[in-house]
Amino acid sequence: MVFSSFIFLFGFLPVVLALYYITPRRFRNVTLFVVDLVFYSWGEPKLVLLMLVSVLLNYFSAILIGIYRPKKRLARAIFILSIILNLGLLGFFKYIGFIGETLQFMLPFLNIPILEVSLPIGISFYTFQTMSYTIDVYRNTVAVQKNVITFGTYVSLFPQLIAGPIVRYSDVAEQLVNRRESLQQFTDGVRIFLIGLAKKVLIANQMGVLWDILRKSTDGGVIGAWCGILAYTFQIYYDFSGYSDMAIGLGKMFGFEFMKNFDYPYISESITEFWRRWHISLGTWFREYVYIPLGGNRKGLGRQIINMSVVWFLTGLWHGASWNFILWGVYFGILLIIEKTFLLKALKKAPAIVRHIYALFFIVLGWVLFYFENMGEMGVFLGRLFGAQGFGLSVNTGAAILSFLPLMIAAAVISTPLLTNTFHRIKSSGVRMVLENTGCVLSLLLCTASLAGSSYNPFLYFKF
Repeated sequence: MVFSSFIFLFGFLPVVLALYYITPRRFRNVTLFVVDLVFYSWGEPKLVLLMLVSVLLNYFSAILIGIYRPKKRLARAIFILSIILNLGLLGFFKYIGFIGETLQFMLPFLNIPILEVSLPIGISFYTFQTMSYTIDVYRNTVAVQKNVITFGTYVSLFPQLIAGPIVRYSDVAEQLVNRRESLQQFTDGVRIFLIGLAKKVLIANQMGVLWDILRKSTDGGVIGAWCGILAYTFQIYYDFSGYSDMAIGLGKMFGFEFMKNFDYPYISESITEFWRRWHISLGTWFREYVYIPLGGNRKGLGRQIINMSVVWFLTGLWHGASWNFILWGVYFGILLIIEKTFLLKALKKAPAIVRHIYALFFIVLGWVLFYFENMGEMGVFLGRLFGAQGFGLSVNTGAAILSFLPLMIAAAVISTPLLTNTFHRIKSSGVRMVLENTGCVLSLLLCTASLAGSSYNPFLYFKF
């Protein structure tokens, strides 16, 4: 991680909040921008220059597009060049090694060298954010931002820089210059941040431990394999949604309102519904800047299928420089096309429980494709799911599953709106406040204890 958890929670964040709120309002973006650069350079001192290049590239591109807007061809040329440069930077730092490996495999006689380049943290997120700004300026749907500090603050905002959500400039343009922080917004931010922290530390990390145990087990049989991939299903959800919640909460502490990134995706009754609830900001970005410009669903079913195929190939590729991510994207693309063409109509006639089981089965299976970059290991694990290594469950593996079973049940319940809906049914605002404050304090104490007692704190979305 960029900072250790303790340094961030009890050192960096309190100091930054204090600096931010003692800074006069008109200079708060300057404070945030400096803090953002310190935060990013803590982990990658050299690669902070890449972020600054991205900031300046898109800042000046938008300025020039605004100046030359009456000259449509010149403005279009500047716009296209900026997109090429943005994608070129992303492609070089994220995919150059993957491209080299693929070419070496396909053309071994050429002895193509494989470049090893460090992957800048969060490059996929901030590249998509800067591109959203330039595209919207070219479309003339947002005004050109002439203050480079304000624009730099938008690109480098540390709360959501590393793990999203992907914040489009149009969503925060007004907030960047006219936000008004409030005590209620700040306390809401603290609450949401602690919920995200608890998701990550108390659930995702523990599910990761179980997944590591069951993935490596050779005597778990079908039950062990399915319990393992269910553990990973919970781990990736609580890891990513936890970080998204923390980002949204931190944003509120600084006066920003970021979009919700997850909406109980595991209660979905179709794959189409799942992708309306999972990583909402990424889906919105691809819809607004790829799917709709390609024609969306306006040019007939055949063209729509092509557009969906392009979007889902790119969605897979965005997640990582490996063939399994592309396979994962294509897998969901095929399922969505099948649903679009005929399956959704049939599903509407089926009982809700059948629809839910159908969706969960293919979602969980998809996480196998997502996790295993080695195709051989992926094939072996898929075989385990369907009995290739037997159906027996050893005593040790069974004991491991039983020890985590209460947490798995809790994870399943918390992944639904049940607890939230129950909480909001409490009529007494005083009772709700007591429960909320008690929950926040307990979450902080338990998370602190867990982080102090364990060195296991992986971050699944660093590589994206």
